[in-house]
Amino acid sequence: MAVILINPNSTEAMTDSALRAARLAAPALQFEGWTSHKGPASIEGAADGALAVAPLLDLVQKASDQGAQVIIIACFDDTGLAAAQGLATCPVIGIGQASFTLARLYSGATSVVTTVQAAVPVIEANIKAQGFADVITHVSAAHVPVLALETNPEHAAQEFNAAIERLPKGTRNLILGCAGAVSIKSRVQQKTDCRVIDGVSAAAQLCKALVG
Repeated sequence: MAVILINPNSTEAMTDSALRAARLAAPALQFEGWTSHKGPASIEGAADGALAVAPLLDLVQKASDQGAQVIIIACFDDTGLAAAQGLATCPVIGIGQASFTLARLYSGATSVVTTVQAAVPVIEANIKAQGFADVITHVSAAHVPVLALETNPEHAAQEFNAAIERLPKGTRNLILGCAGAVSIKSRVQQKTDCRVIDGVSAAAQLCKALVG
């Protein structure tokens, strides 16, 4: 069976964008994109994440039962990741976790720019819990609603680029802290000398090693 990419929110456009990015990053693999229609429209912090967990885990169980090779949770907050890994019989990758793993392999300071301020403490807690505090030195928000990445990507990219200009000096690697940021990655890359990492592509690249 395919690698199953699960979007824990109910916005199908974000699933479609993430699926395109995954296929571009790992064209030899077969991906399917699933949308959690019972989840919130977007996940902007801990409260939304909590609402998303139960329907997400239902989809994780379904994907595992159907023989998924790998499951990707396409939310940078790694919503429900530990519980999903406990349920599934296949590997489960969070796109935040994948980004941090890839960043560890590169030299230099790494920063995360996410969408809204409410996501910052969630991401910081994940960085610490997953053992990446020595790698990720800074997390900040562009103050862009998650859904704006789909509805107004040009403005979202401008706000992300402004946030990037405020990053600590010496930042060499930049992680885009939202699955929806795949829609603005090229616009961001054009404006910065940092290496730009998006979590969906990072997860897809890890899948290549897991599937073999």
